[in-house]
Amino acid sequence: MAKLPIDLSQLAMNRLPVNSDLKKSRHFQVKRVLARYALPAAILTGFLALVIAAAGNHLMPMRSVTIMPVVVKKVEGQPAGSDLFQAPGWIEPRPMAVSVAAMAPGVIEELMVVAGQKVEKGDAIAKLVSVDAELSLEQSKNTLAIRQGEIKGAEAELLAARIRVEDPVHLRVQLADAQSNLAKAKTELGKLPYLIEAADANVKYARVNLDGKRSARNAIAEIIITQAENEYAIAIASLNELEQRKPNLEREVQAFEDVVTSLKHQLKLLVEEHRQFSEAEAKVQSAVAYLNEAKLQVRLAELALDRNTIRAPMSGRILRLVASPGTRVMGLEANAGQSSSTVVEMYDPQTLQVRADVRLEDVPLVSQGQPVKIETASAPGEIRGRVLNFTSSANIQKNTLEVKVEILDPPAAVSPEMLVTTTFQAPANEALASSTSEKERIFVPRQLLQSSENLSYIWIIDEHSIARKRTLELDGKGVGELIAVKSGLRVTDKLITNGLDGMKDGTRVRVTGTDLTIGIH
Repeated sequence: MAKLPIDLSQLAMNRLPVNSDLKKSRHFQVKRVLARYALPAAILTGFLALVIAAAGNHLMPMRSVTIMPVVVKKVEGQPAGSDLFQAPGWIEPRPMAVSVAAMAPGVIEELMVVAGQKVEKGDAIAKLVSVDAELSLEQSKNTLAIRQGEIKGAEAELLAARIRVEDPVHLRVQLADAQSNLAKAKTELGKLPYLIEAADANVKYARVNLDGKRSARNAIAEIIITQAENEYAIAIASLNELEQRKPNLEREVQAFEDVVTSLKHQLKLLVEEHRQFSEAEAKVQSAVAYLNEAKLQVRLAELALDRNTIRAPMSGRILRLVASPGTRVMGLEANAGQSSSTVVEMYDPQTLQVRADVRLEDVPLVSQGQPVKIETASAPGEIRGRVLNFTSSANIQKNTLEVKVEILDPPAAVSPEMLVTTTFQAPANEALASSTSEKERIFVPRQLLQSSENLSYIWIIDEHSIARKRTLELDGKGVGELIAVKSGLRVTDKLITNGLDGMKDGTRVRVTGTDLTIGIH
């Protein structure tokens, strides 16, 4: 039996209203598209806008500025000398401790002081090992003795040279000797003709004698004839010798005359004597220089030895011992460190100061020269002081600013590093005394005020790190560098102190620091 096909489409239900038209069908499809695409896109766009808004401060360029809080002063009338506020502090040397350094390098052999000891200027504080310095001094003294002997020899040579120049006796002796030899030569030359004439007569006599004896040869002995011949030969030789002596004597006379002339010229010029005198002067100058150098070396050696004893440069007390026996100090060597030569630190007990930690809210009540009352457990009674100046050391953790206070007539019981309590008192200030009866007033530094069209304004930073131009109504009253503000500022406002060139209202800024020193003097 064959099966018939089954048509399941007959079972489908049409859920649309029977009378729904094509317009309603399109509306349904639009809603499906909005639900699937438009809603996620809107959510993503909102998220991106939120991210951009949150990062806007970091993405947009900002100007760097420094700020300060407004100054709030208590301006009710305060009689001069009344207590304003208290601040803790500690005593320190004024303006600072004196470092006593070794002037010579070496090793400390002995410390002669203790911390807190009173010393006078020039007192010995420490000694260095001084064997090397003592040997160097002894060697310098020996060199000085050698130089002193050298200068005596040079002075003796100079004296002799001066005598030879002023009275050249040695040349006169030589000249006299030459003149004597010349005179002898001339005498010999003058006698020569007579000697020749006598020799010629002797020759003639010997010839006659010889001829007579030869003629009587048979009557006399042969030896007598020989003797006569010898006498004749001697007479001829003597004559010949005298005849040959003349040119030699003439040359000798000429030579002596040249010597005499040369000596006379030399005696007149004294060239060699002047040269010797100049050399002797130069030798004396050199010896004097060497002597002075030796004296200088002795002084340097004495100074080095003296510097082996480290002395107090001032009268005062020892604050602390920096070095100990056996410590090497560098002295004045070029490669010495800043504190490598410090042995002790000193201070003058008559010049002390207090470094007080003043709360920032009390800083406006501080002025230079203001009286301060100082109290410490080590000294009974009150110690008087006065404000010297402010420092730039602000403590962020304690919210304080350091103020230096001079101690007037410090007692002997106080010393550096003692803790004290300072009470700042009201000064004799007309501006404070004549203030209104308000409890607190807002002040701003005069140097931050700007004016335009007879209006005074100042730049502040709001809670969104945006610079705002705030117009002020001033009171006209001031204290030092501060001027009172009647309206236009709140106690919580922050003033822009730096980076104001070209500033416009609404400029986004970035705070780089806080300035606590403007207007506090």
